Amino acid sequence: MNTANALNPEDIALNPEDILTPGELAARLKVSVDWVYEKSRARGRHGGKPLPCLRVGRYLRFCWPDVCAWMRNAG
Repeated sequence: MNTANALNPEDIALNPEDILTPGELAARLKVSVDWVYEKSRARGRHGGKPLPCLRVGRYLRFCWPDVCAWMRNAG
């Protein structure tokens, strides 16, 4: 087995404080919750790639570092 390409669990671990609900993300970004949902839809009005999200069953969660990267690349 080639372990050079194996993922280290520490490399993919998420900080629980970085996982946000749509309401928490909206508050951090000072936008409406509707804006968060619209930008996270695959066919939403975002002019490019949708806002990255984690789907947990029917719930959406957002990883703050991924959202920051999306905002840096959206402009």
